[in-house]
Amino acid sequence: MGHHHGHDHSVGKIRLAFFINLAFSIIELIGGLYTNSIAIMTDALHDLGDCMSLGVSWYFQNISHKQQDRKFSYGYGRFSVLGALVNSIVLTVGSIYILSETIPRFFNPEMPNTTGMIYFAIGGIFANGLSAWKLHGGASLNERAVYLHLLEDVLGWVATLIGAIIMYYWDVPWVDPLLALGIAVFILFNVGKNLKEALKILLQATPKNIDTKDLEADLKKLKGVLDTHDCHLWSLDGQWNIFTIHFVVDDSKTMEALAQIKKEAKALCQDRGIDHVTIEFETKEESCDPC
Repeated sequence: MGHHHGHDHSVGKIRLAFFINLAFSIIELIGGLYTNSIAIMTDALHDLGDCMSLGVSWYFQNISHKQQDRKFSYGYGRFSVLGALVNSIVLTVGSIYILSETIPRFFNPEMPNTTGMIYFAIGGIFANGLSAWKLHGGASLNERAVYLHLLEDVLGWVATLIGAIIMYYWDVPWVDPLLALGIAVFILFNVGKNLKEALKILLQATPKNIDTKDLEADLKKLKGVLDTHDCHLWSLDGQWNIFTIHFVVDDSKTMEALAQIKKEAKALCQDRGIDHVTIEFETKEESCDPC
């Protein structure tokens, strides 16, 4: 029940962030026209892209709650990772677009309506900051990807506010693209890490917090286990880990003895953060075809 409650909570947070961003994006488009600020107009379009990405994340996070069925025997948890992957790609494309818009401004700077920029920047910090605060510390990879989206927006508005204040007092329009450049590079660096983690999960890499060599060595020490092989460990969604292994045992072992070995092995795996464990028993004389 606690697992489902956590999922419901994460969907609620993403849903709230979606509606906050959508409402402010509309206000931002109006504000961009009012202030004649290309920076605010560009950010408004970027925020609308974020809304689309948040909608995708909301959809995938909601699907990820579903239990296993005939189509997906492990459940739908990996849809959350798919949402994180879509988010990361959209954020990467958006950051590259911002860079393409930012660099030319160093050569042809334009002075916008700085007073209007200051007011809208404060509103942007509040709206996106509220959304980011709601998603801060999210457990799923999808929540972390969405959080990065919103963090980018908060930092972008902070840079806009600082740039607007500086340009209000001094005629230095190049300050705005300089700050935007630094933020875009920072976001791309963090998105790169998130994207790498999502790809590793989709490619069934071993969870980085579990050492398979140490785990297999400890399992070999269990009473009645002669050897182990065909060890496989992967993560479904970055949180729920799956493990399969073959145990070689003496052919004289009773069902009760095998059940005890299995019980001890599963307890050891669960202590390491593994949620789903499948164990197959074999004798020394038995041939293991998959191996």
